[in-house]
Amino acid sequence: MKLTKIALAVLLTTGLAACNSTDTTDKNIQAAASLLPGITLIESVTANAAEINIPYKKYQLANGLTVIVHEDHSDPLVHVDVTYHVGSAREELGKSGFAHFFEHMMFQGSENVADEEHFKIITEAGGTLNGTTNSDRTNYFETVPVNQLEKMLWLEADRMGFLLDAVTQEKFEVQRETVKNERGQRVDNRPYGRLNERVSQALYPDGHPYSWPVIGFMDDLNRVNVNDLKAFFLRWYGPNNATITIGGNISAEEVLPLVSKYFAPIPRGPEVDNAEKRAVTLDADRYISMEDKVHLPLLSINYPTAYARHEDEAPLDILAEIIGGGNNSILYKNLVKTQLAVQAGVSHPCRELACSLSIYALPNPASGKTLADMEKIVRDSFTEFEQRGVTQDDLDKVKAKIESGAIFGLQSVSGKVSQLAAFETFTGNPNYIKDDIARYNSVTKADVMRVFNEYVKDKFSVIMSVVPEGQPQLIAAKDNFTPISHDFGGPSSTSADDLVARKAVDTFDRSKQPTAGKNPAVDVPTLWQTTTNNGIAVLGTQSTETPTTSLLIKVPGGQYNEQAKKVSLASVTAALLSESTQNYTTEEMSNALEKLGSSIRISANSTHTNIFVSSLTKNLDATLALVEEKLFNPAFSEDDFNRNKQQSIQNIQHAMKDAGYLASNAYSKLLYGNSIAALPNGGTLESLAAINLDDVKGFYQSNFKPQGSEVIVVSDLDQSALQGKIKNTLDNWQGKAPVSTAKFEEPKIAGNVIYLVDKPDAPQSEIRIGKRGMIEDITGEFFKSNLMNFAIGGNFNSRINLNLREDKGYTYGARTRFWGDATSGGFTASAAVRADSTAASIVEFTNELNNYAQNGITDDELSFMRQAINQKDALKYETPNAKLGFLAQILEHDLQPSFVKDRNEIVSTISKDEINALAAKHLNTKEMVYLVVGDAKTLKPQLEKLGMKVVDYTF
Repeated sequence: MKLTKIALAVLLTTGLAACNSTDTTDKNIQAAASLLPGITLIESVTANAAEINIPYKKYQLANGLTVIVHEDHSDPLVHVDVTYHVGSAREELGKSGFAHFFEHMMFQGSENVADEEHFKIITEAGGTLNGTTNSDRTNYFETVPVNQLEKMLWLEADRMGFLLDAVTQEKFEVQRETVKNERGQRVDNRPYGRLNERVSQALYPDGHPYSWPVIGFMDDLNRVNVNDLKAFFLRWYGPNNATITIGGNISAEEVLPLVSKYFAPIPRGPEVDNAEKRAVTLDADRYISMEDKVHLPLLSINYPTAYARHEDEAPLDILAEIIGGGNNSILYKNLVKTQLAVQAGVSHPCRELACSLSIYALPNPASGKTLADMEKIVRDSFTEFEQRGVTQDDLDKVKAKIESGAIFGLQSVSGKVSQLAAFETFTGNPNYIKDDIARYNSVTKADVMRVFNEYVKDKFSVIMSVVPEGQPQLIAAKDNFTPISHDFGGPSSTSADDLVARKAVDTFDRSKQPTAGKNPAVDVPTLWQTTTNNGIAVLGTQSTETPTTSLLIKVPGGQYNEQAKKVSLASVTAALLSESTQNYTTEEMSNALEKLGSSIRISANSTHTNIFVSSLTKNLDATLALVEEKLFNPAFSEDDFNRNKQQSIQNIQHAMKDAGYLASNAYSKLLYGNSIAALPNGGTLESLAAINLDDVKGFYQSNFKPQGSEVIVVSDLDQSALQGKIKNTLDNWQGKAPVSTAKFEEPKIAGNVIYLVDKPDAPQSEIRIGKRGMIEDITGEFFKSNLMNFAIGGNFNSRINLNLREDKGYTYGARTRFWGDATSGGFTASAAVRADSTAASIVEFTNELNNYAQNGITDDELSFMRQAINQKDALKYETPNAKLGFLAQILEHDLQPSFVKDRNEIVSTISKDEINALAAKHLNTKEMVYLVVGDAKTLKPQLEKLGMKVVDYTF
């Protein structure tokens, strides 16, 4: 069982204790509905102290559109979600990828919204947006300041009812290329990227809606035309197959007239029935395999089980947790703890029509174990589970995860709205949350044993081996299954005459974009600050929306406190602080935290070791006791050290197969030469081999000191209560760490040169163009340069992204940014591009940067930047984690909260001339490094035609 799955299943809303009180007599609601013909109130669920739920009001329009309104007046925000009950499972064999393709097309403009305007309008409003597609649904969502609500409804209605006339052949072709680039980046150019689609072909019968990937097969998309896509839209994207959920600082009385205005005229689509849930069974074990550009072989075993919200889903989730869900699982003990495997785990992913118990293991090369050995150990672990059985601890940990996941789900309006939308889409009951919690709380030990016997013991599965290229001898067993091959013929002949359009009839001018009201006032959190007796700076704020505490301890001591020959020492030390202590084994510590529903995450970056603590406030004392144990009583055991070191070595060797990892490391080396900043935080094979346990102990003793450390905390507790708890935990800590003396050389890089890193047969190329530059500041040149960057590559509608993605179809996304901290910084332009467009992409990058440097920003771009950035304030402090980041910034730069107003003033007043001067100063490409990671044998000839010297680069 994955914590993320449990947490998502139980997200809540305002008020922790609330009642499922279906009340359709609310006079205000009835009055609002009665004023709007064609709107029916279905139910009103209110909050009280008896039961957990999400308060909402549910309506239905005459055209079948379901409308859910949730009031949350904690922040001046509104979140809008439109979910269509259509995903890849609604597609036909040979026409895969349509639902995902339409996710792209829905952002390409509609009848009353110009091309690329959807992103621009929402960005300019100070909001965020996206869309996602899975096998069972597609959703589009945006979070904006509440004064922008009407504009969001206008946008969503326009693409629901007025999209098809704007879908042109040209847009179709460009987005087809974009989808190909997305597949290249996320699937074909990623290690193990095709694992899931290969398993799905073997696990499900031919033609089953889960037997093809959500992103689709490119042969299918190449064969179809724009009219096939339009026909798919007309079949599935009617209002009667959609739910719009609106949550935030609004009321139903405000929302319903707007929903009626924009959505009611949209005609109903064809009727939609729920898809049939057919049990999936296998008549024998199916062995399949593939060679891939990977370092480690991987074994994947998948058993077909039930389907989402089936009575067996919850006990199957718990079964997965026991066998392979964490540090207390059987597979962790048998494979990872023993260093036979680098990684191993079990999950139980569920979808609307089917679920599967999914097991994976990556053998440690040092162990000499094969994939066949891995399979045997997994099967032996099943036998061990039978003998072990289910403990009360197993069930208690799940209940704790449910409670903490539910409460932490209260922290954003988007999480609450998303959950209402999902429950309505898949159950017809937005208030399904109480049933969802109940089904996990009611699972018994016998239930878990029953589902093991029914779905796993002596049952057949799909066993897949992924092995490095040229090593087929490593597979677990000879392939005995081949998917059916289909010939779907040539290009589609679907014509516009085959389409039956639906036209809305309006009584208003829909072409006029609604105007927004005055920006809502946004208050900076009220802060409190103190310094402990041992020199720790503490900054906190009270947030009473949820009974939770989030705490960040920043200890000076990171990569820049290391020697280059032993880089990653800070990261290795952080990893061991997450292992056993003098009083707890690793497993005992994990068990204690899970039973509290708490987490303690320790990691290191360039300058600090960071300890992030998340806890229900009622369990804070017990959680802080475990924090104290981890930080001050580490065991630093030889076994923990050796296991973590071997895992890190294997992770690096695995990452060396990833183009993005290669690009990042090569780029850092070009910018920083032989200095510590040139090396990856996770180390190199050489540095890890050089680190021993005494090095870890020495780094801890030297650098893990209180003076100069910082504590940032966001809690529903007040200052006095928190100060006492922090004092009890950290007061006995003494000492001061040495100051980092790291120096960053700046090597001289020849101009007019492209450095080329070979990644043989890569379908995409990673491009980096940039240079060293300014350190981070809050209101100075660094901040202003990022304002300048907004137009060229700092948002979706930037010049570079529109050029390379939307106009040319070269990439899934291109961007530029200024980056930095207190020690160094720089500028980078980057993209993963289709391999055959590598040279052309470099030309476009160069031309765009030089043109901006020479000619500067336009008036429209300046206005867009000002509005987009200054209207984001409502989103900055919504959740405790957002507040935590805000406070950390204040401490890091020794700021007053008024810096927010200072920044807003700069955004509002920065002149065109100043922005243009910054562009001219910082965007001269003749001063920049050019790096490409890709297939050298095909790239070198096309790159040399650019008139630049191409240098084969190794690092």
